[in-house]
This record gives sequence, C-alpha cells and structure tokens, in this order.
Amino acid sequence: MTDPEEQIAFDSTRLDKVRALQEQGVAVYPHSFDRRDTVQEIKTRFANATHEKSTESVTTAGRIYIIRNHGKTLFADLGDESGKIQLYIRKNDIGDEKFNFFHQYIERGDFIGVSGHVFRTKLGEITIGVDEITLLCKAVCPLPEKFHGLKDVEKRYRQRYIDLIVNDESRQTFRVRSKVLALIRRYLDDRGFLEFETPILQPVYGGANARPFTSYHNFLDQKLYLRIAPELYLKRLVVGGFEKVFEVARNFRNEDIDTNHNPEFSMVEIYWAYRDFNDMMALTENFITSLVWEILGSLDIMFGDAKISFVGPWKKYSMADVVKEFGGIDIFAHSVEELRALAQQHKFDEWEKPQSQREFLVLFFEQMVEKKLIQPTFIYDFPIENSPLAKKHRSREGFTERFELFIYGMEIANGFSELNDPVDQKARFEAQDEKRRHGDAEAQMIDYDFINALGYGMPPTGGVGVGIDRLVMLLTNKNSIKEVILFPQMKTLLPGEGAEKGEKRGTGTG
Repeated sequence: MTDPEEQIAFDSTRLDKVRALQEQGVAVYPHSFDRRDTVQEIKTRFANATHEKSTESVTTAGRIYIIRNHGKTLFADLGDESGKIQLYIRKNDIGDEKFNFFHQYIERGDFIGVSGHVFRTKLGEITIGVDEITLLCKAVCPLPEKFHGLKDVEKRYRQRYIDLIVNDESRQTFRVRSKVLALIRRYLDDRGFLEFETPILQPVYGGANARPFTSYHNFLDQKLYLRIAPELYLKRLVVGGFEKVFEVARNFRNEDIDTNHNPEFSMVEIYWAYRDFNDMMALTENFITSLVWEILGSLDIMFGDAKISFVGPWKKYSMADVVKEFGGIDIFAHSVEELRALAQQHKFDEWEKPQSQREFLVLFFEQMVEKKLIQPTFIYDFPIENSPLAKKHRSREGFTERFELFIYGMEIANGFSELNDPVDQKARFEAQDEKRRHGDAEAQMIDYDFINALGYGMPPTGGVGVGIDRLVMLLTNKNSIKEVILFPQMKTLLPGEGAEKGEKRGTGTG
C-alpha cells in the first residue's frame, strides 16, 4: 500500500515562506476574521458602480485564485462560496510595505482578508481597490495549474477538495445535491410524514437482496452488519403506531463498483399506512416531478443525448407486458427449457440459475429491457420469488404488488404493498434463507424479531425507496455516480501506481 506520507504534497518554497513569516511575528493562521461582506453581496450592492471608487468601504475574505503582476500594480481574483471578484492592488495606494508583503508572500490558494473601495474597471468588471490585506491561511500545497478538464478524473474523486476548489461545475453539482435533500424533507414534512433514524449497525441485515459488510462488536461479542436498507426498522415504527414515516438513509452493500453503483449510497425510504403500491406510485411520480421542477424550473431535461420528459402521467407496464413489447418474447408462451435455450442464445449472464418461468421473466427483463426504458416508466407485478417483502398480488397468482421506476435505464425507485402477514413473511424469509445457505450471497436472513413485530399487527401499508444519488445524476446530467458522491469508494493505490491503474472498475448489478 502507498505510504500515507507520500500523499502529502507540501511545497518546500511555501514552507520556507511560512517559517519566514512566523519569524517576523506574522500570524500565518489567525483564529478569525471579521468578514462583513460576501463576494455576492458586494457585487449586488455595487451593481451600478462607476469608474470612481465608492465612498463606502467593504471588507471581505476568500481564497486567491489568480494573480496578475503588472509591475507596481497587481490584479488578483478572490473567491468565496458565493463567487469571485477582482482585486486591484496598487503600490501608490497601499504603500511599499503592504504591496511588497502581498507580492512576496501571497500565492494562489492562500486565504486573505481585504478591505477597500469598489469601482468598475474600463473593461466593465466590478473590482475592489484594496487598502488593507490580512493573511488568513498560507496554503503549503500548490493548486494545480490546469485542473478543470483534466483527463485524470480519478484524482478528482480521490482529492475531492481540490476538485471543489477549482471546479465551479463540481461545486454546483453538490449544491444541487444539498438542495435535493432539503426539498425531499420539505416535501414529506409538508404532507405530515415524520423523519426517523434507524440503526446502521444491525444484528440481522434485511430489506433488500444484497451482500452486507460485516463488522464485530467486542463488548457484545457478536457479529454486526452495516445496514443494506432501513426498511425492516421503519416498518417496526408503523407497527408501533406511526402512520407516515421516512428516513434519508446511508446504506451499505458489499458489491461491485460501476457508473451506477457505489458500496455506500443514499436513499429515502417512505412508508404510509392504509395505502398500497398504486398510492406509492402516485406519490413517487408527484414527489420526483416536484423535485425536478424546483431544481431546474422545467419538466423537460437533457441527460446525455436524451431528452427526458417528466410530464405526467408516466408510462406503466407489467413486467410480462414490457418484456413482450420491448424484448419481443412472451415468457409464458415458452417452457422453462425453451427459455433457458433462448437465454443461452442471447448470452445472458447467469442464464443457468432460473428454475421457473417467473424467474426467467426477471432475467429477460433485467438483461434485455431495462436499458431501453429511457422515459420515466413504472414496471409492476414482480414475481414472488424476487419480492420477499411485498404483499401477494390480489389477482395474479405467483406475483406481488411491487413496482420499480426506471429512468434512462436506471432503477430510481422500488416500492410495494408491504407484506403484513407474519406467517407468510416467515415462509418468505425461510425461502430466502434456503437460497442463502445454498450459496446465494445476496439472499436475505431471517429476521425473527421483525416477524414477531408483524405478529402484533401492521395496518395495510405502502412503501417506496428512492435512490438519491441516481436522482442527482439525472438532475445534474452526470453519467457516473462518482460525480455526485463527494467521497466515493476508491481502491487504495499500491506503491508506484497512478490513479488510472489503481482503480478497479466493477460491473455489478446490485
């Protein structure tokens, strides 16, 4: 593994300047600064500035991005979270000592505080004529000269702090993400849903078919798992009497990494008593439509080369019908042997595993149809074998009242009429446990306490989980989940490896 100290990029020249300043008694890392104005506040307040300096002074602070030396004058770009503004530093205005201090010790990446008066240059740029300069933080790692647009995207993910410093587009992506989280909470709060926090460390993992991360608690002397979903705990709350609940949850699944999957990801799970999967489809459509409108001001967006319309009503297909329409195969018109031969002919992954027509239905859907669902599309009526937590379909034997939402070939949401029959739930868990004991690492464990909770009675309930990361991908037109997760999981580099060699790219479908 890489020596951790090798990751430190201290610049010896900058370190020398830090030592020189400290010897002079200059506070290189002062504790605070009285910033009275942000950059955006200055630009707004002085939108009508002229070539004459303002009588009113401003005091702001931020990072230095660019310095342009013109002899006895210096121009610099200073930026804070709200934007950037030009500084004008003239020796005749501030004197030799302050001018030389800036010229000798201030570099790209440093934080400074400035006071001065605002004017507009001949080129029309709002500028601060600097009177006072205060060093707030000396950066001892130099910024890259040309970071924006680098082909080495792995460095952007590994050192996100650099990406955020110099890449306005990246900062905007995460502003959108923050706004999405706030809007999710506001939308649900406005409709009477209560937000709860459920355990991340769990003695029994469940709520989805996925391989867990395993941990160990020394004091309890027992194995624990990072949650793969909050579902079973949120439904315990419905049993307890809360009728409208949700959680914005961090989940963990020990799966491969690709453009749509990260082992640690975010979702919102919502449960609503006395509702079913039809109600949850309607909630999901309304919820996402409102988010798109709030963020982008339009219901038509571009993602990659596709125009996606969120105008309702969204399309709905049963899984069997969509495989027939998009895949050209009527699953239930073929025997299991014929379906296996077709799957092998199409070179589907894991074509040998399904043992029934319904299981082949899922295989053909996942490998032949999913990627063709570009516009928002609900797929419903999932086989019971693949839906251990969903209620049996009220009219279709062997199926459940479950739906998934797909946009641009990505699963965005997954919802059910929740199973509340404790005897049926016990049998479904036992079937999952049988699969797990025969080598299916993604099958669910038996959660006996959850079965016991259902035994005390849970009202008819609808539930849905919505993937936040993929939703942000759509809203920001990003084709990789790593672009919308601040610190995605990355393989640790070996000595001598570059980022492009060290990252293993998976092809997981979990």
